[in-house]
Amino acid sequence: MKIFSAVLLFCTQLGLTAALAQVPLRAPEREGASGGLKEVDVSVSRGNESETCVAVSHTNPKLITTLSNLDANALFHSWSTDGGKTWQHNIIANGDSLGFACCDAQLASDDFGNIFLAYLSSDIAIKAAISTDGGATFQPLPFLTSLPRGLPVMPYKSLAAAGQAVGGDQPSISTGSGSVWISWTSFDGTIQASGAAVTGLGQVGTFSAAQGIPGSNRAGDYGDTSVGPDGQVYVVFQNPTGGEGPATIYAALDPDGLGPAGFGPAQVLQTTNVGGFDYIPAQSGRSVDAEAGLAWDRTNGPHHGRLYFIYVSEEPQESNDLDINLRYSDDNGTTWSTSTRVNDDAGTNSQFNPKISLDPTTGKIGLAWYDARNDFGDHGPGDTNGVPNDDIMIYATVSRDGGVTFEHNVRLSLAASNDNDARSGVDYGDYSGFAYYGGRFYFSAADNSNATGTNPDGTLKTFDLVVAPVKIK
Repeated sequence: MKIFSAVLLFCTQLGLTAALAQVPLRAPEREGASGGLKEVDVSVSRGNESETCVAVSHTNPKLITTLSNLDANALFHSWSTDGGKTWQHNIIANGDSLGFACCDAQLASDDFGNIFLAYLSSDIAIKAAISTDGGATFQPLPFLTSLPRGLPVMPYKSLAAAGQAVGGDQPSISTGSGSVWISWTSFDGTIQASGAAVTGLGQVGTFSAAQGIPGSNRAGDYGDTSVGPDGQVYVVFQNPTGGEGPATIYAALDPDGLGPAGFGPAQVLQTTNVGGFDYIPAQSGRSVDAEAGLAWDRTNGPHHGRLYFIYVSEEPQESNDLDINLRYSDDNGTTWSTSTRVNDDAGTNSQFNPKISLDPTTGKIGLAWYDARNDFGDHGPGDTNGVPNDDIMIYATVSRDGGVTFEHNVRLSLAASNDNDARSGVDYGDYSGFAYYGGRFYFSAADNSNATGTNPDGTLKTFDLVVAPVKIK
């Protein structure tokens, strides 16, 4: 269960140093650097916001919305109508039409202008909602899950550790090819998915009955969902869901999506030393997982139909040398490329909580993640406390050739953040949010560097929400 989220949308060229001036990301521009947009602390709130999602309207890219979890059965909601220059915010799912939210908010945009929301309710049921105004407001969508009542409202990882059953966890949502799909970990620990047809703005059909994955490899968590150009659906997930690793990432394909075929048996996609509760210095309280993620190219470009998969590796085991890796498939996941390491640092510090997004207007893919590469424990600019590998900045890269090569990583953060100083209970959270559309991308993360000077709790205290667009030329 992903709890307490906040959005941190950073931009590149953060006042660029000489080292960054060499980065061949073809002038991804920090638009504030030339007098335009600049980083904005969206939440300016006391207390923690961490674990996030973000979406951009495909019919009006100036409309951006973000959501984060709160500890009071509600979601923190922020939206912009001017491309991120100014922001409004409120609290939703606090007993309004969306009910009471627990956590795990996820967003997805479609080409009709809809923005879909999936989240967990306070009784651990999977819920769905829709926005038809670019994320300014959300209305509930009928969804199929009905789960046992009376379960304690607490993080799924805690429930799993206690050996208790839960109604649902970590819903993932994806749109494409006239459909919207949600997958999740069900009450019995198996992966389930459900889809609905979408025919226009606000025109959503009935969600299908929950579809399980046949065979023995159907249990897991911490997964993702993607819709292909022909409406096919692919899911990935990790098992076991606890421990320091090793773990296996499984994948399953529904070849016709809303058609009658259903998912085939899950296949082994990847093994990794990153377990479901892998503790690292930069996330020592919450732990991390392999964060399997997906993106599918539905453009008419040269890589039409290419499916991308990312995950976190650790070599050697328990070294805390975590890396971000990518593979791709041109045959619906039947065969895959070899793994390519995405982070280009030369050290052994941790990279974690990655997110991938494909710009449907260009076919370029972007990745961003938490990165401790600058923390040498030397009280330098990447270190807050003299302890190595426990402070992070955000890094990103772009691939213009379908995941074959990646541009040199670019630092997005203005300053370092530290999870222990935040005392958020879930550190940065189980995941982050990322959206890439129209040549701009927006990464969502937690930040307590207070580089904007607007966090009311001060520097290296609680996490706040910072927003700015990255422009990719």
